[in-house]
Amino acid sequence: MKIHEYQAKELFAAHGVPVPRGRVAATPAEARKIAEELGGKVVVKAQIHAGGRGKGRLVSQGETDAMYQKLTTDPGSNAGQVKGERVGGVRLASTADEAEREAANILGKHLVSIQTGPEGKLVKHVLVEEQSAVAKEYYLSIIIDGGTASPLILASTEGGQEIEVVAHNNPEAIVRVPINPVSGYEPYVGRVVAERLGFSGDQGAQFATLLEGVSKTFRDADASMVEVNPLVLTEDGRVLALDAKINIDDNAMFRHKDLAELRDKDEEDPLEVLAQDLGVANFIKLDGNIGCIVNGAGLAMATMDTIKLAGGEPANFLDIGTVNDPQRVVNALKVILEDPSVEAILVNIFGGMARVDIIAQGVIDAHQQMKIEVPVVMRLVGTNLAEGEKLLQDSGLPVVRAQELGDAARKAVEAASRAA
Repeated sequence: MKIHEYQAKELFAAHGVPVPRGRVAATPAEARKIAEELGGKVVVKAQIHAGGRGKGRLVSQGETDAMYQKLTTDPGSNAGQVKGERVGGVRLASTADEAEREAANILGKHLVSIQTGPEGKLVKHVLVEEQSAVAKEYYLSIIIDGGTASPLILASTEGGQEIEVVAHNNPEAIVRVPINPVSGYEPYVGRVVAERLGFSGDQGAQFATLLEGVSKTFRDADASMVEVNPLVLTEDGRVLALDAKINIDDNAMFRHKDLAELRDKDEEDPLEVLAQDLGVANFIKLDGNIGCIVNGAGLAMATMDTIKLAGGEPANFLDIGTVNDPQRVVNALKVILEDPSVEAILVNIFGGMARVDIIAQGVIDAHQQMKIEVPVVMRLVGTNLAEGEKLLQDSGLPVVRAQELGDAARKAVEAASRAA
């Protein structure tokens, strides 16, 4: 689960991480009031779940596709400015009046950046916070390293840009320090990272304190990623988290009722929200036209690869898991059929603990409960296969059958091309 920058900064502050003073506003008038409290010289920042806000462009809803095309084909000319006069979703104001005007320019507009996609993101809130005189920018994050199954600190002296760019252009500039999963974060880690980034004296102590707070936030929120980009050293010698991004592990949300309230469903893909509401948790919307229902993440990945090899494009990743209730199959089909781009559906089941007859019954129930007009291709193997085959045969449904995955993918691609 992603949360907004202002929410992440509230979590940071609660864990002792120094952040600029500021609050969130939903109206220009609120932005003005906050700016007055902060002395007038503020930054007004659009709050959306996407990066590239300073480089993005604010447009009306009907202009989003054209702006995204410009950003992707000629980013140098159209991405806006990161420093100096801000032209995108991050704007500088010198007075409360300016803060009010800038908030009015942002709120209610669609912000289009490289990360939003062509539809852009509707801006409903802005963060109004004090300006910071920046002497130097750094990068800091904590992620889960799959290779060591432990948290990993990533830091760099090259902040204010995407860490992927730094990794490509200057990988030596990235400091990597693992956190022992048994003993947890220990104070010496902060001193080590501070020294490797060039901090010393009071600033080194400030950084170590900040990193400890970031680590506590990561741990207490069950985060999968915490990022500060940029982390800054100000001209008056303070070390601040100028930005904040936190992703929380969905599998840990059952013990974070307070954090669950921070979720903004309007920022998420509507199909993915529907999938979660219907209990189809392992669903990711993709750009293709062939819907997939598969049991097991590995088999789902193989299925999508096979669809591409057959000349098609998957419309989703959907791992239905070990199914013991036909209604879960019905719900999976409901989610897929809400996607107007889907022109065929491929059901690929290798039944071990999952029962083929339950899958078959779910497909039958779905046809009885819904109007399914797109072709359905089914490849079924495994437990209770004979019972599942008989159910489908007796139902008389016009499903397309296949014995092996390659054949199923080809039939799905052919069916989608005929439906197009």
